[in-house]
Amino acid sequence: MAKKFEVIINKTWCKGCSLCVEICPKKVLGIDDRQKAEPFEPEKCIGCRQCENICPDLAITIREAEKNG
Repeated sequence: MAKKFEVIINKTWCKGCSLCVEICPKKVLGIDDRQKAEPFEPEKCIGCRQCENICPDLAITIREAEKNG
């Protein structure tokens, strides 16, 4: 079974530069109506952490989702 990942955005730190949106290979992220990054399709995240690494404001954290059951 494939691993699941959680995409956490600190909206206070995010300045909406959209670098994360552009680099994501699975198009998980987008920019919301407040001009902040938002994981619109978090179930597609493969845990590559490219968004986390490119964020100049350290506003993104990717972590393995906890398994239920």
